Amino acid sequence: MTVITRFAPSPTGYLHVGGARTALFSWLYAKKTKGEFVLRIEDTDRERSSEASVQAILDGMSWLGLDHDRGPIFQTDRFDRYEQVIQQLLDEGKAYRCYHSQQELDDMREQQKAKGDNPRYDGSCRNLSAYPEDKPHVIRFKNPLDASVVIDDLIRGHIEISNTELDDLIIARTDGTPTYNFTVVVDDLDMGITHVIRGDDHINNTPKQINILHALNAPIPKYAHVPMILGDDGKRLSKRHGAVGVMQYRDDGYLPQALLNYLVRLGWSNGDREIFSMDEMIDLFSLEAINKTPSAFNTKKLNWLNQHYMKTLPASEVAVHLNWHLVEQGINATNNAKKSAVIEALIPLYAERTETLKQLASQIRFMFEDFKEFDVKAAKKHLKITAGEALSTLKVSFESLVDWNEASIQNAIDETMTKLDIGMGKIGMPLRVAITGSGQSPGMDILCALLGKEATLARLDKALSFIEQRKLQAEQR
Repeated sequence: MTVITRFAPSPTGYLHVGGARTALFSWLYAKKTKGEFVLRIEDTDRERSSEASVQAILDGMSWLGLDHDRGPIFQTDRFDRYEQVIQQLLDEGKAYRCYHSQQELDDMREQQKAKGDNPRYDGSCRNLSAYPEDKPHVIRFKNPLDASVVIDDLIRGHIEISNTELDDLIIARTDGTPTYNFTVVVDDLDMGITHVIRGDDHINNTPKQINILHALNAPIPKYAHVPMILGDDGKRLSKRHGAVGVMQYRDDGYLPQALLNYLVRLGWSNGDREIFSMDEMIDLFSLEAINKTPSAFNTKKLNWLNQHYMKTLPASEVAVHLNWHLVEQGINATNNAKKSAVIEALIPLYAERTETLKQLASQIRFMFEDFKEFDVKAAKKHLKITAGEALSTLKVSFESLVDWNEASIQNAIDETMTKLDIGMGKIGMPLRVAITGSGQSPGMDILCALLGKEATLARLDKALSFIEQRKLQAEQR
């Protein structure tokens, strides 16, 4: 038997973190078993579905690298098939027309509540002798009246639900459109889905869907219900906890490798190990190793993982994602081989100092465009009048360099320190502020080498002018 899994989001918003984790687990299981992964868009809710949401889902799946073997398949393209199956159930006496108005159903439930009963449809249209088609109606499925539905869940274990707890669910609305629990069944049947991996908020839907599958004499998939993701406050993850949409994590500067690694560890484990490549995830993944209890989202841990991948992935691979942030921040650093080489050289230097690509892009801006002003605190502390001699002496030394590289730049700095009998702090920090505009950066030899001789000398001139202006202001006081 070929394992076939599916991810079936509704296009009513972005691809959220919980959905992405479900997609990842389904994708991993298909890859692990050399099966198929189907992407299905459940867009029968026409009022809430949108093309923008469809695109958000496709973008999120693409960014994460979760490719599908079939799809995307849209439910709205399958209405003829749903009508065919509904008619089949009607013809076989396994479904019926129900003529109750919404007000009548509301009154029915209120009366049941008053008696202390579980509010639900009472099945009073189930055995009507006449079913006029021209009168407004819905189509209901005849749920079994006895026995139980047994689910041997691959994560949660044995689940048994009595059919007396289930009512005759609506499978087609008054306007003829099919409902979620019905379309899911027909889709899973037609697509040969063998394993349904989804959030545990669907557990109540599963027995209803199994009963419809039985009515269609269809094979029953294996089910695996994944516990929900909680925020760090123990409540269900939502917008109040920060970003929950997958593409927001891209926008915030996370690598897809980091988010995937983080998501797989939200509820699944392999010993105490934290770092997994995609190949390792596929090799080691199993549904049985998924926890039965909810997992809590921890942004600090995600940041740690993101920095790990920023530091350890090939710089060329990180640069692909970093370039997106450079463009977003209006930094002109793309479409140029020399600039690309500079970016790749900067990544390992700044990955030690940042947690996200967004931060990294911001910190290397000075390499591609001159800053308008020095950081106020850094300039006040390090571009003092006394720093003028060190920077002007160093500038002369820099100007004389024939070979502009890390070694020659560091040698010029060392010679200036010896000549003026000063320590590194007296020249290193003024140089850092002069070149970067701020008081923090990696080593100045490599930054000056990457910046280039002409730009380095221009930055020194700018710093010396700032110091001279500061000197004039002091003399006027």
